[in-house]
Amino acid sequence: MSIDKKKNVPSDGRALVYDNVPMLKHADVWRAIDRLAREYGYSASGLARQAGLDPTTFNKSKRVTREGKLRWPSTESVSKVLAATGASFAEFVSFTSDSESAGVYRNIPLIGFVQAGVSGFFDDAGYPTGGAWDEIPFPGLGDPYAYALEVTGDSMEPVFRDGDSIIISPQANIRRGDRVVVKTKGGEVMVKVLLRQSARKVDLQSLNPNHEDRSLSIEEIDWMSRVVWASK
Repeated sequence: MSIDKKKNVPSDGRALVYDNVPMLKHADVWRAIDRLAREYGYSASGLARQAGLDPTTFNKSKRVTREGKLRWPSTESVSKVLAATGASFAEFVSFTSDSESAGVYRNIPLIGFVQAGVSGFFDDAGYPTGGAWDEIPFPGLGDPYAYALEVTGDSMEPVFRDGDSIIISPQANIRRGDRVVVKTKGGEVMVKVLLRQSARKVDLQSLNPNHEDRSLSIEEIDWMSRVVWASK
């Protein structure tokens, strides 16, 4: 699959992939444009006009070339409609979902890494429990147990930096190559890349090359959940 470097999207219209994680499909992005327009009281052409673009920029006829090739909206046009509406990029991304919760924000727990290693904040399945935490608004993920972890220190640089919030979905499926948060039965919490998982052990790659990779036996792991988003 070739990539259009000017737009950073696949030239054949298939899903964009980053670090082996599927990102946005052609239909997802156009769905978000249409939903954003409706949310702020515009038609697609009205939104384009409000953003200072040609009114036909978002017409359905412009989404596919005469040769049948899928055409993506440019990053510049997306930036302009966000500025015109005042919507955040997180809100735009939430509109790409075909679920009923698209565009709906709810408060999710915000837990610090120090707290995460203390007993009483998670149950045995890795779901947040209790209520001794702050909260932040975040678009609906379809996971009622989703929460945010606030990054502390430099162990996850350059991917995540001190003060960033990473969104965790305990119900999300985990595959090789995913970024995951792991809590050991000894109370250690770490965010790494899942290299492989067998019936006996889990191999993890550090995000920071200055920190060591880890190999943990299944018996050492309390729970493991997938990182699905980062708010910087």
